[in-house]
Amino acid sequence: MSSHNTTIDWVLVFTYLLLVTIGWLAVYTADYNELHPEIYYLGSSYGKQLLWIGIALLLGFCIQILDTRFYTAFSYIIYATSLVSLIVVLLVGSTISGSKSWIKLGFFNAQPAEVAKFATSLALARYISSLGHIFYSLRERLIAIGILLIPIILIRLEDETGSALVFASLSFVLYREGILPGGVLLMGVLAIILFITSLLLPFYYIMASVAVLLLLILLMRGKTGIWEKLLTYLPVVVAVITASLYLNEVVLLIVLPILFLIALLFALYTQKATYTLLALFLASFIYVKGVDFIYNHVLERHQQNRIGVVLGTIEDNKGAGYNVNQSKIAIGSGGLTGKGYLQGTQNKGNFVPELSTDFIFCTIGEEFGFAGSATVIGLFVFFLLRIILLAERQKSRFTRIYAYCVACIIFFHFTVNIGMTIGLMPVIGIPLPFISYGGSGLMGFSILFFILIKLDSERYMYLR
Repeated sequence: MSSHNTTIDWVLVFTYLLLVTIGWLAVYTADYNELHPEIYYLGSSYGKQLLWIGIALLLGFCIQILDTRFYTAFSYIIYATSLVSLIVVLLVGSTISGSKSWIKLGFFNAQPAEVAKFATSLALARYISSLGHIFYSLRERLIAIGILLIPIILIRLEDETGSALVFASLSFVLYREGILPGGVLLMGVLAIILFITSLLLPFYYIMASVAVLLLLILLMRGKTGIWEKLLTYLPVVVAVITASLYLNEVVLLIVLPILFLIALLFALYTQKATYTLLALFLASFIYVKGVDFIYNHVLERHQQNRIGVVLGTIEDNKGAGYNVNQSKIAIGSGGLTGKGYLQGTQNKGNFVPELSTDFIFCTIGEEFGFAGSATVIGLFVFFLLRIILLAERQKSRFTRIYAYCVACIIFFHFTVNIGMTIGLMPVIGIPLPFISYGGSGLMGFSILFFILIKLDSERYMYLR
């Protein structure tokens, strides 16, 4: 047991308890059974959720008893154990809702990916804080990225795309700590923009726009004449675009990367911006072609439909768009103040699938209206801002990094889940933290949270 003076952030703990209580009330009304209205009935989802809440609070208490040095000393062991569990689930796991990511333990289905969230957060915090400096070698950067990539790969092999994307959100932590330069983050944003536009606009419109933008940047640089630059690089751009008319995608995706590498090598060794811009054009060309190839030849039909529904290229209210359409109807029917607790007709009529898990926000929207929805969103925003404030007040670099990991994970879940229910994001099976029904999810988020509370409680003690 730790002997240091502790200062628990009770504001954050109270917010957690409030969110968990709202979640339990939402699960109760989502799966309400008139034959068994008792809150403690373990044959119902709300009875089980109450049990999970009790276990989560017990775990939280146990976490507070442990010395904070436990988390630095055993972070790598916890991380390695979580990776082993991810491998085990690939070998002997059960398939639920299309993903082989569960291990059956009697009456409880465990999802190792939830454990991997706080395990990876601890490992990242331990490694980066142990470096003791802010200027990193290539080897140190690759190791930090590797800590993040290994669980992403294993979870993706389980066909659990949503959880894999959650881990990808931790790249913001790497940016915050200087592991990833700002240019990489900017390239990520541009990649998202190119991904969306490549599914909405014709290929040649996109590449012509990229070419014009890069040529404008090129023309504004250096002392070389404008016409000389145009005569030098415009033929290359035209040649690459014209080649796509006569070469199939497979050939292009072999030839263009070679040209890209040549341009990149010239850019690195000559340090000329012109070669960098040429490499960017080729990279954009490869990326857009790659997105088109993956979308049409790699993604399954239901995945294409989900993306198409979100982007508005497909209208399928009876198929892929059914869940989202019913969700929006349920939320919209709540109006300003809602229909009242246990009075949701859309929810009670089973019009919205996965109501107590992925689409739990629909229950809040229908029964408590805009006011209730805004209150829940406001609580999450306050919760996240408080965690960021907590992160920035740390003397311990380890705790600061871990706190930012917690903020990234909860922010991603919160944003994507609510985005799914109102049709702004594709449906990828992301639960709403502390609100959605599920033992594994609640345990994972609670452990993630209570470790942070414990680390912060001893913020006046120096911890690597």
